[in-house]
Amino acid sequence: MKNGFARSAGFVLLCAVLAAQPQAPAADRALARNILEELIEIPTTQADGTAQAAQAISARLLAAGFPKDDVRIITTDGNVANVVARLRGRNPRARGVLLMAHIDVVPARREDWSVDPWTFLERDGWFYGRGTSDNKAGAAMLVANVITLKRAGWQPARDLIVVLTGDEETAQRGIQTLAGKHRDLIDADLAFNTDGGGVILKEGRHSVFEVQASEKIYADYQLEVTDVGGHSSLARPDNPIYTLAAALTRIGAHQFPLHVNDVTRMFLERSASTQSGQTAIDMRAVAAVPPDQAAAARLSGSPFYNSQLRTTCVATKVDAGHANNALPQVARAVINCRILPGLPGADVEAVVRRLAGDRVTVTVLEAPIASPPSVPTSALLARIEPLAAKHWPGLPVIPAMQSGATDGMYTRNAGIPTYGISALDSNPDDERAHGKDERVGVEAFFKATQFWLELMRAFGDDAQ
Repeated sequence: MKNGFARSAGFVLLCAVLAAQPQAPAADRALARNILEELIEIPTTQADGTAQAAQAISARLLAAGFPKDDVRIITTDGNVANVVARLRGRNPRARGVLLMAHIDVVPARREDWSVDPWTFLERDGWFYGRGTSDNKAGAAMLVANVITLKRAGWQPARDLIVVLTGDEETAQRGIQTLAGKHRDLIDADLAFNTDGGGVILKEGRHSVFEVQASEKIYADYQLEVTDVGGHSSLARPDNPIYTLAAALTRIGAHQFPLHVNDVTRMFLERSASTQSGQTAIDMRAVAAVPPDQAAAARLSGSPFYNSQLRTTCVATKVDAGHANNALPQVARAVINCRILPGLPGADVEAVVRRLAGDRVTVTVLEAPIASPPSVPTSALLARIEPLAAKHWPGLPVIPAMQSGATDGMYTRNAGIPTYGISALDSNPDDERAHGKDERVGVEAFFKATQFWLELMRAFGDDAQ
């Protein structure tokens, strides 16, 4: 009886907590779910393209009453379609707010999954399907919310601009083209990106509301060593594989210097309150000016914290030789670098070339593109924090740098401060984006959708 009473009391408490949380009307939840289902069941890999998905989104917006001139499909690279939709504000002179997502996904093979990746499935409190977390949930939230606002007759003070790109996972020419050739369509005072940040889970519990304020800069370099080759019985010390291996060993052993920028400092200062023991002490010490080198060395033992504190370069591909009984004529490797924002990419390339050595040819496969941090102002955080607290009471709002790359790199580079706020649950111990059985929590999706609706209202009515 005692255990039964405890379970009953716990259930009543849970119901009370859930009832206190903001809930979207059933019609709004159904709309967001239907849009997510439609997008999941339209394959949008690089091979498929995104034209069909873009047309489906456009059709929904037009049916909701958006004028044709305010729903644009911009096609880049043949089968890559990008959608730009505008909810007009009352003040045409005020710069708008850009709301970002992408509708393309990485490939998924049915034989690798326990469910069909291209069939939307709700099971055990989860939505399954390729793109549920990366990033069709974000696209569905934005489209559903602007339709909800349009149908309600709500008009912001300034324009809300939804941009859905079609090749974020590959070339990212969609956002580059919009920023370069169609700047008038996406020009904004600031941008919020659904493809960054998130509500971080720790041991199954919400721990941090993360705002992505910067991201590391991507670069690829090819290392190549060539030789005339010959018969394997006539071994020589100048074997291209050995030369390349020695270069890779030097690069692997190299540690780039510690660098703490404003976003990283805010991340460390705020994250320290969520940690304990030596980790918390070290975070505060590294956030100090100047940063404590010994504390940084201890934090760098974690690959995640190391990625926050310095540029990293790592070998990701190796290819060498042409026969088992022949000396290699060519040995190649790819080095992938993630460069701290604000640091010159040319300096990193110079380090790679120096460490590679004179016998190794270094070719730039993908050059770094500058993307300065969007340091959150106190005024911005003061607007976001109460919105987050309404849905996730007690969670600290922590600006962070993302080690991966998003379309935000190009909007920041174009001078539009960009903040990643997916508002979706993110479990570092169960990361399925790009992987098997990708999924998003049902209630996490609806909660994030409601958060975004309130974010759009708050910043849409904040005309400068």
